[in-house]
Amino acid sequence: MMEESKLTPFQRRYLMDSVKRGDTLPLQCHPTSSKEPAPAAPAFFPPVCQPRRLSAKPHLRPAEVCQAGDAYTREKFKPRARRDLEKEKQRLQNILATGKDVVEHKVKQTLGQTKEEEIPEPDRFEELVNEIQERREFLAEMEALGQGKKYQRIVLTEISQKMREMEIIDKKRSEEMKEIMTKDFSGGNKSDPHD
Repeated sequence: MMEESKLTPFQRRYLMDSVKRGDTLPLQCHPTSSKEPAPAAPAFFPPVCQPRRLSAKPHLRPAEVCQAGDAYTREKFKPRARRDLEKEKQRLQNILATGKDVVEHKVKQTLGQTKEEEIPEPDRFEELVNEIQERREFLAEMEALGQGKKYQRIVLTEISQKMREMEIIDKKRSEEMKEIMTKDFSGGNKSDPHD
């Protein structure tokens, strides 16, 4: 076996001496001398990079160690007032006195009115203009990345669909404007015969 392992004569002698003495075989056998080289300064590895040595038996902690930690402690319950108690008292007094929840009803009405006033109806024409602009920017980015041919047909089709929808909206608006204008002019002529 030693002949097959390609050991130097010194390494063979060193191993044979170890066997004759009955010692354990060395993990490393230095090729030129019996003097072991000085160990190099151990390289510092952060704990994350160091390989973990796995133990033969599973690493389980005893119950006492687990319970000694703070994993089993519960937080103390701290009650908090979730609603304004004074408002609640006032509301209940109104219900008992009048039979109706007057204050709450007024508050809901005012909130509903402000919400309706704050949210303007989005203009579909403007949305279409923004969508077309987004698609043009996307196509420009893809052309800059060399992918323009891949997306050009799809994006141009979407843009043409959006423009068609804009034309339909524009026709409807112009018809509405014509109707309004004709009503105004026809209504104005009927009131003028006395002049």
